[in-house]
Amino acid sequence: MYILKCSDNMYYVGHTDNIEKRLAEHQAGAFGGYTSLRLPVKLVFLQMFQSRDEAFIAEHRVKNWSRKKKEALIRGDWNELLSQSKKILKND
Repeated sequence: MYILKCSDNMYYVGHTDNIEKRLAEHQAGAFGGYTSLRLPVKLVFLQMFQSRDEAFIAEHRVKNWSRKKKEALIRGDWNELLSQSKKILKND
């Protein structure tokens, strides 16, 4: 599972079996859509998983997170990540 920071400072979350190839595809605008309109992109987070299914689940979980929560994950700031999670639970 990976997170890209786009030229407009937005984040894109995806998953792949080959990060080098996927990053090159994003940079080339090969997919059209979201990242191709926000080039260049920069890889800011990468997490490996044992299976494609686990990576897919993580991708969809993180895609729904707030910007602050994604940035805490990117920084490895577990206290802030926990704090942002608690804020979400309080608002439910």
